[in-house]
Amino acid sequence: MSFSSQVLLGLNRLFPLPVHPFNLANNGEMSYTEWQFQKGDQTIQFFLPFHSQEQMFSGKTVLDIGCGGGGKTCYYATFGPKKMIGIDIVPHYAEEGNAFAREKGLADVVSFMTGDAARTDFPDNTFDTIIMNDAMEHVGEPEKTLEECFRILKPGGHLYINFPPYYHPYGAHLSDAIGIPWVHALFSEQALIDAYKKLVRDLPDGSDRIAFRFDKRPDGSETISYINRMTIKRFRNIQKGVKHPAIYEREIPLRNQLKFLATMPGFREFFVKMVVCVYQKSPSS
Repeated sequence: MSFSSQVLLGLNRLFPLPVHPFNLANNGEMSYTEWQFQKGDQTIQFFLPFHSQEQMFSGKTVLDIGCGGGGKTCYYATFGPKKMIGIDIVPHYAEEGNAFAREKGLADVVSFMTGDAARTDFPDNTFDTIIMNDAMEHVGEPEKTLEECFRILKPGGHLYINFPPYYHPYGAHLSDAIGIPWVHALFSEQALIDAYKKLVRDLPDGSDRIAFRFDKRPDGSETISYINRMTIKRFRNIQKGVKHPAIYEREIPLRNQLKFLATMPGFREFFVKMVVCVYQKSPSS
């Protein structure tokens, strides 16, 4: 292990871990899917200044992209959609989501499937609402994913997006084991990978966590494949290629007392907690 990784491990002892669903599940406190269900209301809060829960979901045909275990999808389903589908590229999430929907008495409304959101089999103009909660920073092909969203969204339908930008304090998505804020801005990718592997290798789900987050490049070097390093700047550049209007946008600061930093060049990427955007597909499309 490199000296840099050893420094990271030593420094990590000084920082408490944020609450993370993987650790709650390991401790027998709460499943990942139940944690998602309980956090569903927090997701909706980002959009409430623009649309209510009923406007987003009631009577609508809805697609939840990057649904994970399906807990948030099931929470959205409590607002009376006509039909709701959750899609995620991780195979076992569909089974977990469908089981959770049955447990909550929502199986007649909600179903889950495995698939790539950039290449779905849905017909054109299928959904009234598409939501991408904490998904834009994960999709492998964000431009194609957005194109696909607008293909399968009905004219006049809405696409709801919210995501933490890459330089969020925990934007590396390793906070189940590494509690150092902005650690990915301080250490190399390989140092992060080596330290994370050491920290989780003896956990009951350690091998699953490692396989979930990391992969190898063609040259054999390791990379954090679970994220696409979606910065605010990159997202704004992607938006330039979208022909449909963004009708609501917010950049939410980490803390209200730090909001001035969230607007300053050089600091903005580090002090914005969440990027929020609502698109409407052109009614004439």
